[in-house]
Amino acid sequence: MEALERKAALEAILFAAGEPVAASRLALVLGVTEAEVDAAAEELRRDCQRAGRGVRLQHLDRKWQLCSAPDYAQYITRALETRRPPRLSAAALEVLAIVAYFQPVTRAYIDAVRGVDSAYTVGLLTERGLIEPVGKLDAPGRPTLYGTGDAFLRTMDLRSLDELPELPDTGTDEGIIALQNKIDALRSAEQAPQET
Repeated sequence: MEALERKAALEAILFAAGEPVAASRLALVLGVTEAEVDAAAEELRRDCQRAGRGVRLQHLDRKWQLCSAPDYAQYITRALETRRPPRLSAAALEVLAIVAYFQPVTRAYIDAVRGVDSAYTVGLLTERGLIEPVGKLDAPGRPTLYGTGDAFLRTMDLRSLDELPELPDTGTDEGIIALQNKIDALRSAEQAPQET
């Protein structure tokens, strides 16, 4: 399979799939190596960006997905008459951060870290696809373990969880102060009036 045909086949598969497809699966279907899939995908990604096309190719933790370019979100929203999803509350962001950094976690763990019942927020984030059940803990009651998925990476514009910013060291007073300053800055930004 020539490089041009490989790139075209990759684009067709990802367009038809509408969701992330593992590089290993693409390699198997196309009869090439994963490295060749990644090379073709990177070339396709550059082509889309250079040409200012309405689609983008995203790399999501060893998966590839074709999606609409963010520049055209307003047109897509109007054309499809969809409403923009509401912003996440501070509680939802807290739960999402706990899951992202410490996954896999149980709801009891999230509750312990936050000091409040998080059942509603965990349900909301699961419904939106930002977190998902990833297994069961081998303990009495077999509680569900939660982790992040492709929707989280896509929403946060990350290729993998390795791109999450490092948490300050909370084992020292300086680390706790730095973390509290970051939390206060986020809260201030959230409470500031939004420009329209």
